[in-house]
Formats: sequence, structure tokens, C-alpha cells
Amino acid sequence: MKWILTSAEASREDRSRIGGKGHALALLAGNGFRIPETLCLTVDTYNDFVDRSGLRERILLELYRKDFQDMRWEEIWDCATRIRNMFLKTPMPPEVESRLRQEISVRFEDRPAVVRSSAPEEDNARASFAGLHESYLNINGTDSILDHIRKVWASLWSDAALLYRQEIGLDVEKSSMAVVIQEIITGDRSGVAFSRSPNESTQAVVECVYGLNQGLVDGQVEPDRWILDRQRKTVVSHTPAVRRDRMVPRLGGVELAPLPDALATKTPLDTDEVMQVFEAAQKAEDFFESPQDVEWTFLDEALYILQSRPITTLADAKSGDNRSWYLSLHRSFENLKSLRNRIEHELIPAMITAADEMAAIELPALSDQALAAEINNRWNINHKWSNIYWEEFIPFAHGVRLFGQVYNDVMHPDDAYEFVDLLTQTDMASLERNQMLEDLADRVRGNHRLAEQLRAGDHSKFDADFLAAVDTFISKYGDLSCAVTGGTECVQDAMPLFNILLELAAHPVAPSDMRKSSNAEKLREKFLNQFETEQQNWANELLDLARVSYQLRDDDNIYLGRIEARLLAAIREGRNRIDRQALSNTSEPVSFELKKVLDDLDHRPEFNKPYQTEPGQTFEVKPRQLLGQPAGPGIAKGRARVILQHTDLADFKSGEILICDAVDPNMTFVVPLAAAVVERRGGMLIHGAIIAREYGLPCVTGIPEATALIETGDQIYVDGYLGLVTLGGTEI
Repeated sequence: MKWILTSAEASREDRSRIGGKGHALALLAGNGFRIPETLCLTVDTYNDFVDRSGLRERILLELYRKDFQDMRWEEIWDCATRIRNMFLKTPMPPEVESRLRQEISVRFEDRPAVVRSSAPEEDNARASFAGLHESYLNINGTDSILDHIRKVWASLWSDAALLYRQEIGLDVEKSSMAVVIQEIITGDRSGVAFSRSPNESTQAVVECVYGLNQGLVDGQVEPDRWILDRQRKTVVSHTPAVRRDRMVPRLGGVELAPLPDALATKTPLDTDEVMQVFEAAQKAEDFFESPQDVEWTFLDEALYILQSRPITTLADAKSGDNRSWYLSLHRSFENLKSLRNRIEHELIPAMITAADEMAAIELPALSDQALAAEINNRWNINHKWSNIYWEEFIPFAHGVRLFGQVYNDVMHPDDAYEFVDLLTQTDMASLERNQMLEDLADRVRGNHRLAEQLRAGDHSKFDADFLAAVDTFISKYGDLSCAVTGGTECVQDAMPLFNILLELAAHPVAPSDMRKSSNAEKLREKFLNQFETEQQNWANELLDLARVSYQLRDDDNIYLGRIEARLLAAIREGRNRIDRQALSNTSEPVSFELKKVLDDLDHRPEFNKPYQTEPGQTFEVKPRQLLGQPAGPGIAKGRARVILQHTDLADFKSGEILICDAVDPNMTFVVPLAAAVVERRGGMLIHGAIIAREYGLPCVTGIPEATALIETGDQIYVDGYLGLVTLGGTEI
């Protein structure tokens, strides 16, 4: 069976073997279109590789570690990360490598290439995988091309591609991947053309940028845009871009570079060239008998077609196609840098200001009408920031994903999560809170009188300095009685805070520098040394961005929690007034406006969601061993403490193992006391896993029914290397 086909050798019958992209290019080449020199690696090559290497079984083991339907995106990303690392670490069988090397070296040994995905499922009228699988530009040399072939194969199992396959009902077990290897055409002007506009069927669209097409496709370079009348074959409008940058080749890839001043004021295409591109797109539509999305480039005066695929109506709300959301799982470095700047310099300061302004309002001094208006205002503020959290803070978490992928591609580590060692020990807000608690606890150590006052909950006898320090903590982080940062008086006294201080006083927490991985600096130096001198600044920038991304995965909920706490405080004030009025039988009832706004809250989305306890599940026999996701290395044993609601945290004891649905950033103050962390939710990027690694604790996530299968008092053993939790069954 032939593993490699040139564009001249491929036929219409080969689509299932060379995928949508390779098939389209072969047909274009055979019908008069100018395309770059192209080789197609068939799916037989992929299948032979995964079968001979034993990868197929290992992939299926990862996919079925947990029911795919129950996996969150963080868990799917973990799964995809491990699978990708398998491809990077697994050498090609000698026969496979020999045959590929022979064919590739003849055509591409001395000229740069593009290595693109071409899965059989890609680029058909039913579904579009455009952007969900990987493509690599400006790859030099046979060894590097072979390495990038494996990366393209691995992208078949990316989290975005897995989610999309699940959504459109494809069988992941039967998925395979062909690969297109093309000569790179370093065009001076590039773009895309829609032979029929997705928004208006009578029109076509041509977009163009200077430099390589990747700048436009990734959204990093704004294109000039022309709208054309399909019937009359005329230009309807031209929208010029603000031309600042272009994508250019660099060693082993591409990079964004400033556009020369002479080009910044010059339209990249004249009218004749726009019509030439449009006519090529229409010709492709006629040939394929469906509207086409065509990528193209001009090299001097010659027009090359880089690929052509059917247009899928992603903007159609009725289509149910969420590929655009899955595409958001991949963020470019430039996009993430821009997002970081907005988060750090605009959003976080604005969140802090919003919380502080609400905190400064004396709620008891407000009239009922004014309090009703304030509750409405705070609900709207909280709703606004919750939306911003999902739209901007969550996507920024992908800075960790990008760094992890680059690190694993460069380092090929045995542990797919080794890169996390370079991200820990940041200045997280929750760690700052925990340090303030530790400082308070340090005042209690050896001070038996103060300890007794804490046990009695007697504020009146605290010395002035200690009371001031407690008040400072509560004003910033709340009294630990609420499930949101900054909340107070969710129980009737400050005992949750006092209990935690007493427990910390009895069990000092190791300083952060003692918890820091001694390997981190060596790994950092080794990572940076893999890059040429001119690329080391970029690699350092990427690491710094990933550290901020990692930190904000925890911090953002702290900031959001402070805003939510202000809403809850206003609601509590309103409900307390209603309760007092009911008890006092006064002639001055609470205003209609206040009652109405509080009643309306019952019909709005809840913000203070309870911890999931998975009710209704009973188990006569407990399984002895539970399998989850390894999220923090290490082994620990101890007494389980199951957290079903926030108030359970006040009873947490040093050395216990924290068992919960998910460690919310507003409950991480008990983590310094824990021996290990076990969560129902899964993923290396969930808050519990992040904070556990900051304290060097074993962590296992993604265990279904964790809070039902494990009970407080159970003796359990946690293996954070393998993702195993073993129940000893003996209360200690």
C-alpha cells in the first residue's frame, strides 16, 4: 500500500486516505490551478505508526480513564496533553521512518515546508475542522519535518478536536490523520476569499494582508477587505485596514514584524488583482460545486492557491456548530499578550475599585428605597463582572496551555506536566491571604491567654494590636464564614476564623521557599538554552506570560468573590430588616420596593452556588480504589475530611485529606493544613490542583462521586503520581 502520494498521483477516490485538504489540493492541481509542490501522507501512514508503536491502545486507555461525557474541558486538556506527549516521545518504527525520510528528503531537504493536517473528517460540507488541528510553517530539514508530522498526528487528539468530534457525533476510536507537506510560498501579499459571503449570498469577500497568510488566519493582522457583487463581478466596497504588521518567516516558524512605512499607506491589491483572486475562488466553487473558502498568496505576480474548503455557516445560530468556541481554546502568543495587558491594567483595577466603592457604602444608613436600588445596582455589577470573567479571564488561562505545548515540544519530558514546576510559587492572592492567616496564627503560638480568648470567641479581651490585625484581615478577605471572599457573618460569630487560627497555631506551615521546587531554576535554564539567542527573549516572555496566566487562574475568583460579597451583604441587610420588622410589629413596615427586589432575586441566576453533594446516591459496597487524574505529585495518607458546605471548613484539622467537589479559591485557606487534596472535578488547571502544587501537596482530581464514596473519618491513601485514591476503610 502506497503511504505517500504526490498531488499528481492522487485521485477523487483517495479522499478517505488523504483527507479533505490533501484531496482538494490534488484536484486543484489537476485542473489548472497553481499550487505549491505537495506531498500527501495517507492515513495508512498514521495507522501503521500508532499500531506498530502500541500508541493506539495507550490512547484509548487515556480516553477512557473516565467517561468522556463527564469530563470537563480541563480534564480533556489533561488527557490531550498526555496523548500529545506520547507522540513526541514515541519514535517512528524504522521502516516507517525510512520510507518517509526517503520521499521527503528528495523534495524538501533544502527548502522550507509547511506541514498541515488533513484528517478525512476535515473540510466537508457537514463539518469544518478548520483551525482545530495543527499546521506548522517554515519547517526546515527532513528531521524537523518528521518531528512535525508527529505533532500534526497528535493534534488529532487535541482537546478542541475531541470536543468537536463529540459534538457532531464522530467516533473518536475510528479517527485518523493524513498529513500534507507543501513547499512554503513566501508570498508578499496573502489572504482568503469567500466565493460567496457567509452573510450575503449575492456577494463575495476578498481579504488581504502583507506577508504570510498566518497573520490573517490567527487574527493578529487586520486585513484590507473587499466586498464584490457575484453576478456583476464588480467591487462593491473596500474597507482599508490599519496596516501595522505582517507575518514573516523566522527560523523554525513565523513571527510578527513591523510593516515598512512604504507599505503601510499602500493598498496591498489593486482592482485587477482583487478580481483575479475572486475569479479563482469562483472557479473553485464551480469545480467543487459548492461555495469555497480559499487561501491564496501572491509571489511577485503569480497567484498560488494554498488550500480550498467548503464554506460552513458558523454564524448560523440554528446550525448548533460550536467550532468557534472550540477555536477559542487556542490562543496565539500575541493575542494572550494583549489580553494580559487588558486584564492587568484595566479589568483587575476596575474590579478592585468596584468592590471598594460598594464596601464604602454604609448599608444600615440607607433608606429602604435606597437599599432596594443598591441591591439592584450590585446585582447588575456582579452580573457584569461574571460575564467578563467568562469572556476574558477564562480564555487567558490558555497561556498555561500554550507554554505547556511549547515546553513539551522542545523538551520532550517523560512527565507531560513537568512544565508546571516552572509556574508555581507565584504571588497569588489566596497565598497572600494564607500568609496573613499564618502571621495571625504566629501571634497565638505560645500565647495561652490569647488562645483561650479565641476558643471562647471573646473579642472584647483581645489586645488592641491583635484586634486591629484581625479587623484588617476581615476587611480584606472576610471572616471565612462565607463561600465568597470578603463575606462576613454568614454564621453568627467569627468562630470559623478563630478555629482556623487555632489549628494553624498548633501546626506551623512550612515557609514558601521550603516548598519551592529545587528543580525549577534548572528546568528554566535548560528550557531557555534550547532556543537560539534571538529566540530566548520570546521564550522568556512566554514563560512569564504563563506564570501570570497560572496565577490568575486562582486570583480572578478572589477578585470576583469580593464583588459578590458586597451583593450578598446588601441582600443580608435587606432580609434582616424584613425579619426585624416581622418581630417588632411596628407601624412602619419595610417598603414595597425592598420586598419586591428581594422577591425578584429568587427568579434570577444564583451566584452563591452550594457545593455539589451528588444527593441520592448510595453505595452498599465502597470500591477500594478510585481512579482519577494525577494533578499534584506525591503520596500521602490520612483521615478524610469531606466538605459538603462551606461551614464544614471550620472543623478542618491538620493532616487531614481534603475531599470535595471542587476547591474554590475562597476555601483554600485550609489547604496549608491538608496532607493531600482530592476533588470530583478534574484537571491540572482547576483551582484545587493549582493551590495544592503551590504547597507541594499530592493531588488527585476528576474522581466521580468523590464526596459520596468517601466519608469524613475514612483512612485514605492518595497517589498523586498515578491519580489513585485507595480507601483503607478504618476511621482514625
